[in-house]
Amino acid sequence: MADEAQSETIALRGGAAMPLLGLGTWQLTGDEARDGARHALEIGYRLIDTADDYRNQAELGEAIRDSGVAREEIFLTSKVEEDEDAHAATGQRLRDLGQDYLDLCLLHRPPPGGAGEALWEGLLEARRDGLAREVGVSNYTAAQLDRLIEATGEAPAVNQVEWSPFGHSAALLDHARAHGVVIQAYSPLTRAKRLDDPVVAEIAEVREGTPAQVLLSWAIELGTPPVPKAASAAHREENLGALELELGAAEVRRLGDLNEGWSALAGLPYV
Repeated sequence: MADEAQSETIALRGGAAMPLLGLGTWQLTGDEARDGARHALEIGYRLIDTADDYRNQAELGEAIRDSGVAREEIFLTSKVEEDEDAHAATGQRLRDLGQDYLDLCLLHRPPPGGAGEALWEGLLEARRDGLAREVGVSNYTAAQLDRLIEATGEAPAVNQVEWSPFGHSAALLDHARAHGVVIQAYSPLTRAKRLDDPVVAEIAEVREGTPAQVLLSWAIELGTPPVPKAASAAHREENLGALELELGAAEVRRLGDLNEGWSALAGLPYV
């Protein structure tokens, strides 16, 4: 399973290979974050996603250093906030993590009423200075992406958004693909609120998997790599198994037809 996790990647615009499945760490703090990340790396995860307001970066950095996995085999993502200086904040994330570089640094969300062109310029500068290999955004609409591209001539490598069969946007995905942006799915398991959907359950039974694995496989098949949070070892192992569950094109379409603009967070940011 570890070899599978290492080999399944998607190419980003700057040339980095991002794993198709990662460990989200929102709400994981202290020992739970440290031990969870260490276990994830042991069983084959190679992408860890965090942010300053998750309050777990020191523990995750410790887990990475103690894991025995070479740093260059790990894809580490963190984020800067909309009220920070993006270049300075990227450096602070590295100090908090005890790392020399990020594989991906994201603008966590656009600032109120704008797209954050100055923030984006700061992230591009951080990349030029070697603080991050790739830079991107989170919670951005297509129009906001266009504003960043117009201001700088460069599109983000990634736009990380809430994304599941029950809430997604074909228009945003088409726009992202046209500009070489990878949509990365957070809350891909609907925060467990839609795991009992009968269509998902039926496909899980046919494919001899679990509902969670079906939702993750759907995102992977679309080329929208998911980063599910998993607090327990059993869930981390279950989620990693999604890499071995293959859906047919008809199943992917059937799941996509469940779309109703639903959000676990009371509203998709990009619609």
